[in-house]
Amino acid sequence: MAGRGLTMSPFEPAKRAVRRKITEVFNDADKGERPVLRRADALFPPDSAAWKVNGDVTTMMIGGVSGLLLQMLHPAVLAGVWDHSDFRADMHGRLRRTAKFIAVTTYDHADAGRAAIDKVNRIHAKLRGVLPDGTPYRVSDPKLLAWVHVTETISFLDAWVRYAEPRMPQAEQDSYFDEMARVGEALHADPLPRTRADAEALIQSYRPALRADARTHEVAAMVMRQTVGMPTVDLAAGLIMQAGMGLLPDWARAMHRQPRALPGPLVRGGALTAARFLRWAFDGSPNRAVHPDDVSSY
Repeated sequence: MAGRGLTMSPFEPAKRAVRRKITEVFNDADKGERPVLRRADALFPPDSAAWKVNGDVTTMMIGGVSGLLLQMLHPAVLAGVWDHSDFRADMHGRLRRTAKFIAVTTYDHADAGRAAIDKVNRIHAKLRGVLPDGTPYRVSDPKLLAWVHVTETISFLDAWVRYAEPRMPQAEQDSYFDEMARVGEALHADPLPRTRADAEALIQSYRPALRADARTHEVAAMVMRQTVGMPTVDLAAGLIMQAGMGLLPDWARAMHRQPRALPGPLVRGGALTAARFLRWAFDGSPNRAVHPDDVSSY
């Protein structure tokens, strides 16, 4: 009920419904998960490039799809997913855990961010296997982690630039890589890009090792088929998946043998509309507030 003298916007119920659905997508209510609060005592300060880039729902989803499609082109990354996860039964859960990790390490209390990193390191230390050609691999291999890191960060940034801030200054883009390298370093990834030029050069250096086979195409198809369960949001989700594919370099999209299902301008226009719609829905959300330093509340 609105307070005296205050009137609720007629669109507020619709905005809350969309926010509630998105919250359900990114948080497992059965496990007691809630949206991550934005805290001034996080690993990164509120005025950081990381806060800006990692805080937009639509561009993070587009970048997340693109990053996954790039990552799985590395045989050892694909093997790690294939051998050590239940992605066939719970691809949604895998995507949600990745999103939660990014949110916690960017916005939550610094101790929570470090705890999330430590948990991932403990999991990685246990995982190893053998590629179909007999080559052994370790998920904790610094070079393998560097591929995951660089593909993830450049995909998030490229989605932000394309669908939110086309004129983002080069210096601020470089700052994003430099800031996110703190997380990569804590995850023992090496080498780590500190600028956009570093990131692009690093990706090129991995290209001779990249492959696409039947397993690659199966996992990619599962990523591209993800839905939410709300018709309006599912329509946006379909565009987001296509936008993620469209964000890939031409050589990576060719390896996936998945050309755009819709004309490029139509995908871009739809994704821009979805981005604006979700930004409108989250405008005024209490989850956007920045909570002051308060170690005792952690």
